[in-house]
Amino acid sequence: MKHFKISTSLVLIAVMAVVMSSCQTEAPQQTAREQHRLQFHFTPDSMWMNDPNGMVYYNGEYHLFYQYYPDDAVWGPMHWGHAISTDLVHWEHLPVALFPDEHGWIFSGSAVVDYKNTSGLGTAEAPALVAIFTYHNPEIEKEGRDNFQTQGLAYSTDRGRTWHKYAQNPVLDNPGIRDFRDPKVMWYQAGKKWIMTLAAQDHIAFYSSPNLIDWTAESDYGKTEGAHGGVWECPDLFPMTIDGQQKWVLLVSINPGGINGGSATQYFIGDFDGKTFINENAPETVLWVDWGKDNYAGVTWAGIPDEDGRRIFIGWMSNWQYATTVPTERWRSASTLPRTLLLENTNAGVRLISQPVEELKKLRLVPIQLEAGMISADKIVEGIDKAQPMCGELDLTVMMRNGSQFGLASEFGVKLSNAAGEQVLIGYEPVKQQFFVDRNQSGKTDFNENFPARVIAQRISHDETIRMRLFIDVASVELFADDGQTVMTNIFFPNLDFDTITLYARNGSIKLKQGTYYPYKSIW
Repeated sequence: MKHFKISTSLVLIAVMAVVMSSCQTEAPQQTAREQHRLQFHFTPDSMWMNDPNGMVYYNGEYHLFYQYYPDDAVWGPMHWGHAISTDLVHWEHLPVALFPDEHGWIFSGSAVVDYKNTSGLGTAEAPALVAIFTYHNPEIEKEGRDNFQTQGLAYSTDRGRTWHKYAQNPVLDNPGIRDFRDPKVMWYQAGKKWIMTLAAQDHIAFYSSPNLIDWTAESDYGKTEGAHGGVWECPDLFPMTIDGQQKWVLLVSINPGGINGGSATQYFIGDFDGKTFINENAPETVLWVDWGKDNYAGVTWAGIPDEDGRRIFIGWMSNWQYATTVPTERWRSASTLPRTLLLENTNAGVRLISQPVEELKKLRLVPIQLEAGMISADKIVEGIDKAQPMCGELDLTVMMRNGSQFGLASEFGVKLSNAAGEQVLIGYEPVKQQFFVDRNQSGKTDFNENFPARVIAQRISHDETIRMRLFIDVASVELFADDGQTVMTNIFFPNLDFDTITLYARNGSIKLKQGTYYPYKSIW
């Protein structure tokens, strides 16, 4: 892997200090001070976590379940961990919701509120929360049979605090397909039935049910469309509106075969009539939710009230290339920031865009305003509070045509660095029209050969003005460029916390039109 290094020809303008209050906690805890522990992302208190599961909103609470192994910090027999939030920012850990049983381990799935009591498991006055999940039976798998994954059901009648397995599990048997898993269930109002979107090895299988218990096959999709570099996983299907017209979005995670290697999530836009999904783009068109290496298995919350109206997404912030070997000790993995998904008309056609949820703004502390002007001279500003881990939001608006005598920079962006000489670069190359995140010199990288990388993303917009919003949290950065048209999520593990943010330009200059850094409070 080629290492990227800033040379002495880099043109620097500003180094911004993270203010004294940045990421301080009201009540400091040991967990919050662990090396690489994120300060405003969801993480398990300890042990292994991967896919988000069963996200459902009910009675003022966002439920986040997740693949969890409570006995080790590496992947093992899967359970459903559980946390709740009233604001998508602060999370309360609850006891493990679902444990393995005689049918197998508890793999990924979804949850819904059965308001109409179609299942008969609750009442009209007190509807049940119903979880549909994949059973993975390791004993059947060891026997060499293909039907080791089936779909099970569990329900709760006390706001998700306790869960009961359905007595006649599984509710959907395996037709003889390996990788028959990850059911995402939604209510299809036009047909007054439940729709299950299920990953079936190299395609999607749609099922329907009147009651969440009895399921009928409807159709298959995707055997000859989209990316097929690996197994399809963790699908999601939902309607969205653009210019008064309803379209359907289908999310499908794939591993391996991601755009920048390993795990990633693709999406399709089209029409769904309660039975069949039809993609409106060419079969070979591949669209990606996130171009970074570390956003996988993401799906959206069910049950968001109509008066809110948002489609809110969250993903697993890691990659199967190295997830089990990243250098954390008591815990492994985090979730991405929650994001609002929207459809937008772009130069490339209708595309799915992602924007961080508005609730994150409550973490902002006193902003630091950057001086507008040309980025064309070195300047180092002292006064960084090196005692606090770096976390905050950097919002930049840059003009690429500037009339400067230096000419347009060949590359510009943001450098995160520390006294050990470690760094992460987040920027843009105008000639290639590509955003990038470079973590080749980010610190600990030798735990897996696929980790050091310069990750790239093709820009959609042709506008001469670029907006870059970066969410920096101790060991991760999430870039939302051009108001969410291009998104990149990447993790890193410096030996010393990064404590310096530098704007830079190389071989020329650009004009900073606006810049603000918002230090964040920790959620701990």
